[in-house]
Formats: sequence, C-alpha cells, structure tokens
Amino acid sequence: MAEKIPSWPKVTIRLYDDHNAEVKIAGRSHPVNHHDPRQAAIALVSERAGQLGRAVKATAVESDGASWPLIIHPDGRVEAVDTDARGKKKGEEKPIWPIIVAFVVAGVLIAGTALYLTVFSGGDGVAKPTASPKLPALPEPKVEPDQFAARPAPLGWTTKASWTVDIAERTVPAVSPDGTEVAVLTPDDKIAVFDSNGKVLWQDKVPNDAESPVYTTIDSKKVLAVVSSDTLYYWAGDGAEATEVELPDSAKVQFFGTSPLVSMGSAGASVVSGGELKTVPNQKRLSTILLAEGDKALMARYEGPLYWSQPGKDLVELALKPPTGAKEIDHIVAASPGRALVLWKSPKSTDLIPAVHSTADGSVIATCRATSAGDLDTWDWVPDIGRKVAAWGECLIDLTRGKTFYYEGFKPQSIAGTTIYGTAREGLVATTPGGRSYPLQQSTARPWGLAGSHAIVVHDSVVYALDKKQ
Repeated sequence: MAEKIPSWPKVTIRLYDDHNAEVKIAGRSHPVNHHDPRQAAIALVSERAGQLGRAVKATAVESDGASWPLIIHPDGRVEAVDTDARGKKKGEEKPIWPIIVAFVVAGVLIAGTALYLTVFSGGDGVAKPTASPKLPALPEPKVEPDQFAARPAPLGWTTKASWTVDIAERTVPAVSPDGTEVAVLTPDDKIAVFDSNGKVLWQDKVPNDAESPVYTTIDSKKVLAVVSSDTLYYWAGDGAEATEVELPDSAKVQFFGTSPLVSMGSAGASVVSGGELKTVPNQKRLSTILLAEGDKALMARYEGPLYWSQPGKDLVELALKPPTGAKEIDHIVAASPGRALVLWKSPKSTDLIPAVHSTADGSVIATCRATSAGDLDTWDWVPDIGRKVAAWGECLIDLTRGKTFYYEGFKPQSIAGTTIYGTAREGLVATTPGGRSYPLQQSTARPWGLAGSHAIVVHDSVVYALDKKQ
C-alpha cells in the first residue's frame, strides 16, 4: 500500500470454531458468537477503524494457530499483507484465511455483501516482513519564528523565538534530558520530535486520547513514551515504529522514576521490560511502590525501610544511613530518580530532620536543617532532570556538592537548568542554591526545559523556543 498504516491499536482476530471468535483491540477483549464469526469480527474491527478515520492493521489467527497479517478499512474492505511464499512448490499454495469483506455503515453490518480474499502461506504459517518497519512519511507541522509577546520572558532569555509550533490542547512539550530534542503532540493527533533548532526529526500518528509525551528509559535505552487509555507506546528513535504495551483496564502509568511504572491499584504494579508488563513481585504488606528504574521497583513502608523488587530475584532491603543528629526514621516521604526523601526524628520532639538519600546505597546526599513537622507538610520536592540541583520546600540543594541553603518562605515550582522558579514573600522569584534571588513579574513564563540555546515555553497551545540573551 502507498499509505503507511500505524501499528496502533493492536488488533487480533482469533477464530475458535465455526461460531466463536474473539477480537482483541488494544488489549480489550470482544467475544464473538455468530453464524459467520469471520464476518462479525471484520465488522467489529471496521467499526473501530471508522472511529479512527483510517485503516488498521490486524492479525487473524486460525483455530490451528496459523496467523496472517491483514489491513481492515472503515468501509469493511480487507487487504492481505504480502507474505514470503518462498519454499513452496508450484501448486502447493493454499488459501488460509478466506475473509468476508463486510461493508459497515454506521457500525451496522449489511448482510449479503461478501467477498473472499485469499492469502498465501509463506511455508511456516507466519507472515515474514520484507523489511524492517519504519515510521510513515507525514506532512510536517508548520514551524516558524515569532515574537513571544503574551507574557514576560524568563530570566536570561529574549522575547525572540527562533521557532514555534502549535501543540494539542491540554498537552505540554517534553525536552530530552540531554537538551537535544523537543517532543510535542500536534493538533492533528501526531507526535513530532524536533532538534533544538526546530528541525523535524521524526513523526508518528497517535490516538486522539494520547497524553503528553515523556522521555524515559526502557530496557536501558532512552525512549519517548506516550500513554493512551489502553496502551503505552514508546519509540526508540532512528525511524523505528513504536513498541506497544497493552494496559489492563483502570491501569495508571507514572514516570516518577527513570522508567515507567504501571499501577493497577489493589492488583499491584508492573514494570516494562522486553515490550511487555512484568509484575512487581514480593510486595511487602503495608508498603507503597514509589517508582521504577529499569525493571526494578522501589517500595517502602511508611516508617521504612525501603526495598528494591525485581522480577525473578529476591527482595533487597535498602539500608538507610542516618544523618548527623538522627537515629530513627519518622517516615518515608517520596522518591525520584536516584533519590529518596526521608524525615528523621530529631532530639527536639517537635522537629524532624529532612534528608535526601541515594537509592543505590542508602547514603546521605544532603541534609536540610531540622524543621517543625507542621511546616514540613507544605514542602514540595522539585528536582531537576540533570540531577544537579533540587528544592525541597525552603531547602535549596546543590546535589553535586551535597550542600543545602535555606530560603525562608520559598515554595518551588519548577527548574530549568540550575535555575529554580518558585514563590516567596516577594512573589515569583528565580534563584539558585547559594546564589542570588531575582524577583519576577507574576505572569513571567517558566521554561519547560532548555533545548540547546533555547528556553522552551508554552502559551495558548503554542511552543516557543526563546533565544538566549547575549
């Protein structure tokens, strides 16, 4: 076909007998009981294709296990994907999945419009692609320079935007940790990835309920991930198609760690490895799973300790080393990549000692000064993706040196580079640990990240790549 068909949603049609079949669409099962289960299954998939406004790929599986790739259109037309017929002698080709082309109008099957297509076996019952799947060639979004006039520019940046692009409403961009890429969802249901100068690197189609993109790590590789209502998609770049991981009903995906963690409420949680979900094993009673790093998950009880859980391995307890002046954990607060936040009891019964620990060996990375438990309730943890600085409420942390600085009344909001944005008694401010504090106008834009020599800001569903002040 001339048009490249996206690989989502994943569709499987499984024939059990002359009357029963099952259609799985993005992991959701639709049982079929019909006098012609092939016809009914095609009608069901065609309806979904009509909702998407395009054809979808499907895999048809016979009761004997033989499987065949198909393309099903919104109008019920079915195309067979070419297979490798090498190894067959002349005359040995056999029709393996006679497909009834069902014309679907408003989701209703119209009887009597049957047409059979023949797909020929490749010798082993499994279709073989003739080339590695690649992303479709799609029209590029409009990228152009502009002036950022809606709000004051962030500290150190001009109002000149070298490039801008429209994004889908209620979404935000993602800037890669190394600052070389910016990923967005476009208004026409695509994911588009740009270099720091606004050149489109690659694109792909995504479901219309896709959430904002996230840079993360799966199988030790940097990937770009997008979550829809029923599927986690992730791209490794270099033009390769997305890997799809079907999500159970009511599953939630969080990216607090370096890798995605799929939470299923009382059913536990899973990590992503090898293109599939793997259950987090050995969860301790009364513990909470905090985040995932690769195929490991970090969990904690309220009063400690911390544990690392990994499929196929025993649970490993992470022993925390107490900060100076503390002996007993009050409770575990939260975690982020490589870091665990712990409140320790202090000699003064009304105060607690906030400490940041390494999740690799439990050592103390930084210790904030003892603070009353009531005040700590309002402290937010805001780390930067480069792991150089962080803010834990009024405690500003230089992670590279393990030093802390106190900024009374400060409430962190975001970090770009090593600049921490937040509010204090004087209003919106920009500061650094141990550095000066600069008051800002309340409407000043805060960067979502730094890409090359540009600050990435958003206003009214438009991304602006602002130039740096000279």
